[in-house]
Amino acid sequence: MGKGGTLTEGVLKKIILSYTYVAIWIFLSFTVIVYNKYILDRKMYDWPYPISLTMIHMGFCSSLAYVLVSVVKVVEPVQMTREVYLKSVVPIGLLYALSLWLSNSAYIYLSVSFIQMLKALMPVAVYSIGVLFKKEGFKGDTMTNMLSISFGVAIAAYGEAKFNSWGVMLQLGAVCFEATRLVLIQILLTSKGITFNPITSLYYVAPCCFAFLSIPWMIVEYPKLRDTSSFHFDYWIFGTNSICAFALNLAVFLLVGKTSALTMNVAGVVKDWLLIAFSWSVIKDTVTPINLFGYGIAFLGVAYYNHAKLQALKAKEAEKKAAQVDDESGKLLEERSAEKSAKKTESDD
Repeated sequence: MGKGGTLTEGVLKKIILSYTYVAIWIFLSFTVIVYNKYILDRKMYDWPYPISLTMIHMGFCSSLAYVLVSVVKVVEPVQMTREVYLKSVVPIGLLYALSLWLSNSAYIYLSVSFIQMLKALMPVAVYSIGVLFKKEGFKGDTMTNMLSISFGVAIAAYGEAKFNSWGVMLQLGAVCFEATRLVLIQILLTSKGITFNPITSLYYVAPCCFAFLSIPWMIVEYPKLRDTSSFHFDYWIFGTNSICAFALNLAVFLLVGKTSALTMNVAGVVKDWLLIAFSWSVIKDTVTPINLFGYGIAFLGVAYYNHAKLQALKAKEAEKKAAQVDDESGKLLEERSAEKSAKKTESDD
């Protein structure tokens, strides 16, 4: 703050950049979700092949990530052994493939608005799986909050006008696989000091996803596509869709790198409300008052969860600073003690 409580130019620039990163991420995340819905929905573009669409994304992202890492060398590759790759990266790639396959499949059966409401269960799934794998400690108040989120989503589901049980199962499966993937990243990679940014993540994980998805694709979708003589690959539609998917990963890198993961969580809540409004006003999906009431309860639970995480983060930072101050004070006392001893020795001589 400058004189008179005004913001300095540097602080103002930082705030504007942060909001710009948030806006870019919200726009791209919004675009990818709506674009995928448009392609997969039988009433729109009518191309209900979620495995094929996910494989197009993974193939495109793998190729571009390879160029950026190995040819242009925008980022350095992560050093890892073949054993680490097979035991750590491959399982994460499998979970990511399953999560993307199921979540894209859900767009065929459910509205965009209802899918966003079901995604509110992500903190519940991450916390529960974290407790199961002993990465999170069980806390009564946290579990109560998780139950409130679940209760809110259950009410939203009860009020859904076009409820489809198969679509709900697909989306819940996607949430479970994604939550397991996030927990395993901590166990299999972060604990070993291996960290990926979105580009290196795609460089290592996307080829695994493509390989895993090719198995169900050969059985489920390839025979249908082979027999559909009327289909011609639309390079414009699938090309722009893939570019948006890759750009979203770069936006995640910018947002988390320049702000924080918590900022992305908060921005995600804003994006969900925008998607619900868009789904109701533009796509003309039915959003009932019970939907909104249930999601409102879940939203408050997620907001409290993010607030609790922020407070825990602040407490951890305060502990680190206190420990640093104690260390510095200890060193200072040792130096003074050494100086006094030296002076006493000199006076004795």
